[in-house]
Amino acid sequence: MKGSDTSFLEGIDKEIRDILAGYVKAESITCTHGEKDAEAYFLSCFQAQPYWQEHPELLGSYAVKDDLFERAVGYAMVCGTGPDTVVMIHHYDVVTTEDYKRFAPLAFSPAELEAELMKIRSGFPGEIREDLESGEWLFGHGVCDMKGGGAVQMALLSRYGESVRKDPASLPGNLIVLAVPDEENLSAGMRAAVLLLEELREKLGLRYRMMINSEPHQRRDPRIGVFSAGSVGKMLPFFYVRGFLAHVGKMFEGLNPLGLLGAIIRKTEGNTDLCDIVGTEASPPPTWLYSRDRKIRYDVSMPLSAAGCLSVLSLNKTPAELMEMLGSLCREAFDEVLDDLGRQYASYRKATGRPACSLPWRTRADDFSQLYREAEEGYGEEFRRSFRQELQRLKQEYENGVMDLTECNFALVEHVFNYIDDLSPRVIYGLIPPYYPNVSNRYRTGSPEKILEIGSALEEYARSAFGQAYVTEEFYTGISDLSYSAVPDSEEIERTLKDTMPLYGSLYALPLKIVEKISMPCLNIGPWGKDFHKLTERVLKQDLLERTPRILHFAVEYILGVR
Repeated sequence: MKGSDTSFLEGIDKEIRDILAGYVKAESITCTHGEKDAEAYFLSCFQAQPYWQEHPELLGSYAVKDDLFERAVGYAMVCGTGPDTVVMIHHYDVVTTEDYKRFAPLAFSPAELEAELMKIRSGFPGEIREDLESGEWLFGHGVCDMKGGGAVQMALLSRYGESVRKDPASLPGNLIVLAVPDEENLSAGMRAAVLLLEELREKLGLRYRMMINSEPHQRRDPRIGVFSAGSVGKMLPFFYVRGFLAHVGKMFEGLNPLGLLGAIIRKTEGNTDLCDIVGTEASPPPTWLYSRDRKIRYDVSMPLSAAGCLSVLSLNKTPAELMEMLGSLCREAFDEVLDDLGRQYASYRKATGRPACSLPWRTRADDFSQLYREAEEGYGEEFRRSFRQELQRLKQEYENGVMDLTECNFALVEHVFNYIDDLSPRVIYGLIPPYYPNVSNRYRTGSPEKILEIGSALEEYARSAFGQAYVTEEFYTGISDLSYSAVPDSEEIERTLKDTMPLYGSLYALPLKIVEKISMPCLNIGPWGKDFHKLTERVLKQDLLERTPRILHFAVEYILGVR
């Protein structure tokens, strides 16, 4: 197929439009049964095609184990000659339409939505109004994030199926497209897809060369497109602060956990010391997503406990490294709170004519594994049995939609405190699901140099093919399923997750050893999009219909040695 872009891709723009129109109509909001509609649509696009009618074993669904919504990974594959394989992934779930308000019924009908938006365009900021009036952008829920990229992958795979059916040697390798659910929540689909890839690898003798995602990219400069040779990692540290209860009229007899949690928040919110820097790229600073006391109802006692969680994005930090840093910050915050309380207490006693006296509290901050061991040492099998029963109860509550993972996590921590005899204040920290590893081709060893330098090749191709400038960044910072394309040291990461993530192995799990086994370089090649998840979500038509399919086609041929 070398040098055959024009003939191979002729008319693919119409095919992409048609596929995307049907894909968007599937109202596949995350964690709803609508995701099954998108899976069914994905499969229907290939079932009637001659290649898959002749090779039905190369098309199917792979179930997400124990999934409440019975979701599955859709997969379609074209087999040429040889073991080298390119894996393309996209997610078919979308976020809720709450931003659409009265336009929600039109969210999945791009043409009708755009017509209505045109009527109120004067109320939009300049850039949105200009894009609407230009006719160069396609508006609609999911057209950008990310059914547009998925439609491009599907249209391309169809072309490869036609070509290989006529001449198997036309593709010196194999191409797989995976359509996964749940990317917008816990990536249950991609975690299942990893297992599927390992099964296909063993069954068909595949050698994975690269995983390509087609998430939309954003541009700092509208003249320059972006490829990403990696993806940012994500961790969700939690902090549970156990204070010492007292009546508000005797506040120095207790320790209010809200003050200590507030000190931890001040130490961490936007703290650039927690950012990773790789080359000229830096992870966004951390920010808090949840913070509250654990009181059920109002009374005149201070809260016994308070809790919250912090979002941390990473480029090279491991869970163990983050836990060590956060433990130090917790202890610093605790020291500062006690120093401040001590001064206030001394001032209060002096003002009331009483002699100086020290408060009894001391700094203590432990990770979850330390708390668990303390309860286990004190109560042995009684505690272990109770812990298992509580996990089962919480799992049922989670599956019934009564509690989310955050609430389950803190309920489990509180259950462990029932077996802690030391009632003095302390901070417990750890991790809440999900965990996304940071990945980058710069960390890869053992892959052919040519493949690791694909960014430069793509940039040159885009310049020569249609005069479009692109740059290759090391990390896609929007968080993506590419995080599960590789992991360097699965045993170390799993050890940390088992120690610090209370729900790991019960309500949440990662096939880290399998990820390490199938590890491959990764790349994001997607169209230019704007306003993901919003009423004005849109994708540039020229990127969607012309540039992205040509670049993806070039990438496949480059990786498989055709170019």
